[in-house]
Amino acid sequence: MAILNKIRQRSLFLILVIALALFSFILADLFKNNNGFSSKSQNVVATVNGKDISRQDFMTKVENAQRQYGNSRTSTQVMNMVYDQELRKAILQTQYENLGLSVERDQMRDLLKQNLSSYEEFKNEAGVFDENKLNDFIASLKEFPNEVSNLGNTPINYAAWTNYENNIAQSGKEKSYFNMVKAGINATLTDGEFEYKLENDNVNIKYVQIPFSTIVDSTLEVSKSDIKNYINKNKSQYEVEASRDIAFVQFKEVPSAEDEKNIEEELTKLLEDKEEFDDVTKQTVKKLGFKNATNMTEFLAENSSIQFDDNFVFTKSLPAVAVNEISALNIGETFGPYKDGNVYKITKMVAEKMLPDSVKVRHILIPFAGAASAEATVTRTKEEAKKTADSVLAIVKRNPSKFGDLVTKLSSDKGSVDKGGEYDYHPYNTMVKPFNDFTFEGEKGDLGVVETVFGFHIIEVLGQTDAVKAVKVAHLAREIEPSEETIDQVFNTTSKFEIAVADADFNQVAKDNNYILMPVNSIKVLDENIPGLGAQRQMIRWAFDEDSNVGDVKRFTIPNGGFVVAQLQAKNAEGVMSTEKASVTALPAIRKEKKAKMIMDRISGATLNDIAAAEGQTVKTAVALNMKTPTLSGAGREPKVIGAAFGLKEGETSKGIIGTNGVYFVQVTKVTPAGEMPNYKANANRLTSTKTGNVSRLLVDALKEAAEVEDNRATFY
Repeated sequence: MAILNKIRQRSLFLILVIALALFSFILADLFKNNNGFSSKSQNVVATVNGKDISRQDFMTKVENAQRQYGNSRTSTQVMNMVYDQELRKAILQTQYENLGLSVERDQMRDLLKQNLSSYEEFKNEAGVFDENKLNDFIASLKEFPNEVSNLGNTPINYAAWTNYENNIAQSGKEKSYFNMVKAGINATLTDGEFEYKLENDNVNIKYVQIPFSTIVDSTLEVSKSDIKNYINKNKSQYEVEASRDIAFVQFKEVPSAEDEKNIEEELTKLLEDKEEFDDVTKQTVKKLGFKNATNMTEFLAENSSIQFDDNFVFTKSLPAVAVNEISALNIGETFGPYKDGNVYKITKMVAEKMLPDSVKVRHILIPFAGAASAEATVTRTKEEAKKTADSVLAIVKRNPSKFGDLVTKLSSDKGSVDKGGEYDYHPYNTMVKPFNDFTFEGEKGDLGVVETVFGFHIIEVLGQTDAVKAVKVAHLAREIEPSEETIDQVFNTTSKFEIAVADADFNQVAKDNNYILMPVNSIKVLDENIPGLGAQRQMIRWAFDEDSNVGDVKRFTIPNGGFVVAQLQAKNAEGVMSTEKASVTALPAIRKEKKAKMIMDRISGATLNDIAAAEGQTVKTAVALNMKTPTLSGAGREPKVIGAAFGLKEGETSKGIIGTNGVYFVQVTKVTPAGEMPNYKANANRLTSTKTGNVSRLLVDALKEAAEVEDNRATFY
């Protein structure tokens, strides 16, 4: 009680202590995240040349794009696509502002006319674009901004129209900007002449190649200092983004042999009849098994992962692993269990008949209001459509020659109208079922009316291939999945490994347990996929989290079932690649340099024949070489070698030339200058066209390179 009294007496003091503690906790978190005092980092996806791309606007665009692309692209792919678009827009906007480039009223009207001239809403009685109609349309949208109107088949309100105008204006500025840049790009007649000579000046040569492969790599010593010196000389090749190295072990939830055996036994039990107690009737009733069941739809709906398909199929459509066994079954007989991919099946023969493999037909489709794919202009009722179809059938029965004319006048099937209503020979089950049944189960020459979801069809069977055996089968199936016991075992195994590596070497523990260790290096902050795992954005975010340290281990659940235990093994800072990582590409280049020096130092011969004899090589020839396509027959692409050849006089022999694949000695045997042209305007025009054609891509790439971009995407994705 005395303690409680003291607490009450000092309640204000305690409140202050608690408040200070909470405040210090918040401060610590803010200093930990140096952007904590600013809401900018939370609301800005990127800053481009000092201008922000807001998170809210960006996310709205990402969501819209995701709806557009559906499952064809991942969320990260869509996000990166939208980012590239917004980055491009922001960079170009900087250029527009620096140039004072804008779209004025008259230009805007011209742009709107170009984009809207085909819309019926803006045409007058003569079918010509009428600007007054456009003005009235915009005024109406502005007066009632929340009401939705239709432009073509697209619903639109005033906000959507404003956005449309902004996009049109943006396109107009972009076109003007690129046109101005293109106007300053051209090739002179001298450029055209030079290009012509690159293509048409020819030399013939003799040469000796001493391949680098004549010196074995193991005979060369490459020190760390050699690698460091090479990196320093070629820093631009080895500049890298910040990255992470991880290693992981995957524990998959896959069915065990025992799981498969149990699934097979469960299927086998379903073959036979059994007695069950009925809670409703309070009596024991006999429940038919798969062998004796007559209602396949009901039985498979209750017991199978594959539902009953009440269609006939041909042999080629049966499971390939058991096609012969199933084909040999009599009606009512079963085969299985057998394994078909990731499913165990028992197949029952339900029915068989002879059917043509394909048929040729023609038809007239009479739709009714509400039928599938019926246009809004269709107002006839179902009864009226049936009456029309019956009348058409009577006409074509009396006079078959009128079928084609009636197709053109009446049929709504756009896929066949231009072909007189015909569908050439097509396989079974490619048409909607009533249509399919009439054409395949009837005979050549049959003519009748068939109702489908699209309306009423007047169908004539024009031809059928020879009849072959078709079967109707039922598949009692169960997917092969891991049992709860197996899933529990995987969880336990994962947990044991996770505990074991907490205080031991990750790689060694994996090796000791015969687990497959998967190292993944140079992961970038905005990467999405991990090789062998697919999309694993959460793992990449963890690897780049500032609280994650080298040596940390974390478990992740994988979408297809199971777990991954990963270790962060290295944090690679932005800048020049480490000596170890750079050695992968630096070593071959350094060895090539050393081999070239060794070859050059040992050459003593004065002629090609002497050099070839001393090096155990042959003198080769190459004719009609040009600098436009610097490929050396027998040696591959060698621009330095061919360029050097063009610097020699006829009969002159070069010193050693270090090429891509070896050291070369070249003698020019013939020089053939290109014939003079009356003028080089055509070549100059071609060069201009090539240069201007690449402006959009190259210019934007250059502007991106020069822009000041602060990318915060990794904060949100």
